[in-house]
Amino acid sequence: MAAVTTPDPQTAAAAGDRLSLRTQLTRFILTGVLSAAVDFGLLLVGQYAFGWDHNLAKALSFVFGTLTAYSINRVWTFRAAHSHGRLAAVAALYALTFALQVGTFALLFPPLLTAYGREVANAVGFVVAQGLATTVNFIVQRTVIFRHP
Repeated sequence: MAAVTTPDPQTAAAAGDRLSLRTQLTRFILTGVLSAAVDFGLLLVGQYAFGWDHNLAKALSFVFGTLTAYSINRVWTFRAAHSHGRLAAVAALYALTFALQVGTFALLFPPLLTAYGREVANAVGFVVAQGLATTVNFIVQRTVIFRHP
């Protein structure tokens, strides 16, 4: 029986070893679920344990969820070597998705809070904002930042 090995990200990237769209999307989603759990958990901790405003709690939770996602996706999903240019591109993308996600959450939270209460406002606002940011994030990472020639 042959041993299963995982290629080094730098070796894989150099060899043009790109995973299929299906594999990348599956890994991106799994990573996203983990990262979303980090994000949502910290959102709730910020609001309920520390009494922070929902916007402050969401901003900080997004940062930690994003760091989790980038770290895993670079190595596992896209098998990309570290580079300063790629890091700068990801930082710019995350600034965009930060504004998109936190802005979407901020727009949705007040009317949802009024209509359905805090629990529903948190859950629905989070899912919609996360879904929008995740879609943009995957498309840009796959087609621009971690694109293999």
